[in-house]
Amino acid sequence: MEFSVVREDGRARFGILKGTHGVTETPCFMPVGTLGAVKGVTWEDIKRMGYHLVLSNVYHLYLRPGLEIIKEAGGIHKFTGWNELILTDSGGFQVFSLGKLMKLTEEGVFFKSHIDGSEHFFTPEFVVKFEEEIGVDIGMVLDECTPYPATYEYAEHSMERTVRWAERSINSRTTDKTALFGIVQGGVYDDLRLRCVEKLVKLPFDGYAIGGLSVGEPKEEMYRITKLVAPQLPKDKPRYLMGVGTPLDILEAVESGVDMFDCVMPTRNARNGTLFTSYGKVNIKKAKYKNDFTPLDPECDCYTCKNFTKAYLRHLYVTGNVNSVILNTIHNLHFYEKLMEKIRDSIKEEKFSEFKVDFLRKFKGDKSQISR
Repeated sequence: MEFSVVREDGRARFGILKGTHGVTETPCFMPVGTLGAVKGVTWEDIKRMGYHLVLSNVYHLYLRPGLEIIKEAGGIHKFTGWNELILTDSGGFQVFSLGKLMKLTEEGVFFKSHIDGSEHFFTPEFVVKFEEEIGVDIGMVLDECTPYPATYEYAEHSMERTVRWAERSINSRTTDKTALFGIVQGGVYDDLRLRCVEKLVKLPFDGYAIGGLSVGEPKEEMYRITKLVAPQLPKDKPRYLMGVGTPLDILEAVESGVDMFDCVMPTRNARNGTLFTSYGKVNIKKAKYKNDFTPLDPECDCYTCKNFTKAYLRHLYVTGNVNSVILNTIHNLHFYEKLMEKIRDSIKEEKFSEFKVDFLRKFKGDKSQISR
């Protein structure tokens, strides 16, 4: 993997990331295709919107369809039909979300499948092996996702384990075709976060992520930790804020120097009838849109906005028509990609601060928070 910062505006960075299967400009947002597909849209839709990097998940791909089927197909790109960049989350967040179905040890983590209750075991080495063998462009290491709230002692112990697992992950690599990212943990404790950064940057990772945020902590804490950690990460490596987030979250993080984002928000909200527009969120379920024959967003040029009205989109949703999911998802993902494109352009023109102020003036605010 190659990464270069082309332009800076304050701490905001415009860059280019090259991987085995393609190129993407940063800051970028990754649509979430947990099981090797983005819900509600086709790969052709994703490409048409301008995306070149998507996210999938080791935990889910491991359970279904499994390593052997993906390998037999010729790798994750051939199996899914997506021939551009793929990043896989290690599945650590999903495993640790299982609660009583999970048992943590120093060697790795035992867990029971949420599908059939079968027992499995993930180690840092296995996760790297899985990611390399299915041929992803970027793999995340297995980390311990510190919950919120957590005591200082718990967060410290958790962070130190994440570092030890990161060292094991690096030592288990067998190819440079799959880039490997380390993950900074440490809860909401500044000194733990900085100590984790100090240890991880000594390891030859291709990029670094900030994990353990968007897990229930106040927004102010998320912004503070991101602003603290991002500038401490190597300038010549991509910086990824995991599981974030709203348009407002993204703007704050870009301002702190973050390059990569993912979140289920645009696709999940689309399925629930909540749509992002230039003037804030629209809950298309509301009765006030029953006779509204205007476009969803007059400033949007997506297929949905160019061809359909709010009244029709509401009709599709309230009648349970599958086209509601499709059209809503097309719009929300298009909105996110256009937001990232405008952010990149504003950095290149050294006008990011002005763009942020103008965007926030129009966008009414989004206080919701959906974890990854």
